[in-house]
Amino acid sequence: MASVEAMWEEWVVRAFARVDNNFLSYLPKVCLAKPSAEEDPLADVETFDGPGPWDRTLLEDGEPARNRMLLFSANDYLNLSTHPAVRKASAKAALAFGMGPRSSAMASGQTEYHRRLENVLAEMHKKEACVVTPTGFAANTAFLAALGAVATHNAASRRPAAHEKIAVFSDALNHASIIDGLRMMERHNQAVVSVYRHSDMQHLDELLSNCPVQRKVVITDSLFSMEGDFAPMLDLVQLRKKHRFLFVIDEAHTAFVCGRNGGGIGEVYGIEDQIDIIVGTLSKAGGCLGGFVACSQKWSNLVRTTGRPYIFTTASPFPVIAGAYAAVTVARKEAWRRQALWNRVQEFAALTKHPATSPILSLVHMLERGFHIIAVRPPAVAPDACRLRVTLTSGHSSEDVRRLVAALSECIPGLDRPADQIVARL
Repeated sequence: MASVEAMWEEWVVRAFARVDNNFLSYLPKVCLAKPSAEEDPLADVETFDGPGPWDRTLLEDGEPARNRMLLFSANDYLNLSTHPAVRKASAKAALAFGMGPRSSAMASGQTEYHRRLENVLAEMHKKEACVVTPTGFAANTAFLAALGAVATHNAASRRPAAHEKIAVFSDALNHASIIDGLRMMERHNQAVVSVYRHSDMQHLDELLSNCPVQRKVVITDSLFSMEGDFAPMLDLVQLRKKHRFLFVIDEAHTAFVCGRNGGGIGEVYGIEDQIDIIVGTLSKAGGCLGGFVACSQKWSNLVRTTGRPYIFTTASPFPVIAGAYAAVTVARKEAWRRQALWNRVQEFAALTKHPATSPILSLVHMLERGFHIIAVRPPAVAPDACRLRVTLTSGHSSEDVRRLVAALSECIPGLDRPADQIVARL
């Protein structure tokens, strides 16, 4: 029996053959004037053994000290957006090349700098290839467009028959970009989408067991942005072995944050080879802007030729790409940043007795007490699930966390009691 990977690679190759006509081989190889060593944006990425003043640049607002607020509302988990290496790389790229290229990646927007970033991301996630997109939203929708192409271009006629569609199983709390991408597939008659209860593996198992379609896909966030909980990765891997589905995860909140080398949730559990497609973002812990799809070379080719959100948009400009490359380099080398972040999570949990397992926490509003915490409301969550969300970063100090917890205790008497009693008061 062919492996899951082999089955899908065969379908991907067939779809690619229907749409490519050797087009990728004719893409222009954009050769930029080689800058000097001093001007090269990617040369000598400087790293440090500990935090610097730049780590708190965006953690405090600019108000006078009496009214100054601490920000616990950003997704800059490793505080890389203000890192000297990221600033320097972006500035050098802007001086050398301006804000180009002003073109789609499929025209003249894919340069050696884009390829170098893709290569380091592929290596980091132990995949053959990677496609960088202008945003994380575009990464999910571009991949799902390519997934839909598998159904369309393997069908016997113009519209896939019921048995030729792709059965996609999506967690109920997946990100909006996944939801929109799946709606696009449904509209094009490419998929039958089933939504399983949040992290409910029994429900997912039942849905998979009752599905007669051969091509099955399970897609999930690795860390859910509104709940702050992780997907049950090991259970999902076991279900993959049982039901032979394509396993896709969105590492938006775990890329660079989790794993010894920042390789994400797959590295944490040593299951990189059990995850077929990794979608991620450069806009959170990456400290810059953009998204990526880490995958096999065959999947990469299909995303580039059928992923409309990738094809029909301008490629990311040089300063963003150079900054992202520097940020990835720093994230890999400055492992102390991840340790600092998880230390803050543990401190918060210890001080509040709140079962925090990630840097994302749903709590109460603290703006008037000098803490900036975002309000989460529809459409990000259901109308009856509004909450306020705390985000911890490596740049926050132990004192910041203590101050936050002290202020929370004033609003929530008995904060040191078990979490279920706290929730009842919110």
